[in-house]
Amino acid sequence: MQVSVTGHHIEVTDSLRNHVEEKIGKLKRHFDNVTDIHVILTVEKLDQKAEATVQISGAKLFADDVQEDMYKAIDNMVDKLDRQIIKHKEKTGKHR
Repeated sequence: MQVSVTGHHIEVTDSLRNHVEEKIGKLKRHFDNVTDIHVILTVEKLDQKAEATVQISGAKLFADDVQEDMYKAIDNMVDKLDRQIIKHKEKTGKHR
């Protein structure tokens, strides 16, 4: 699993990068076929936005969240991705 973190109007510090990688690690426990994750952290005035694109076998998932705190935005974005991955896993399991 390859995780890339970029910032738009923000410097991605080591603590932000570690927090993203720690939270993204939760996704692997549900679905092992996650190949590539691209996370973009953006600051627009008072809004802190975290968005991610996840490439898994057979699909590309996207989630984003806007909060006043970047860490909350990252947490909510990972929760959204987690739900999407579980839904995708159940959907692929039913067709077989």
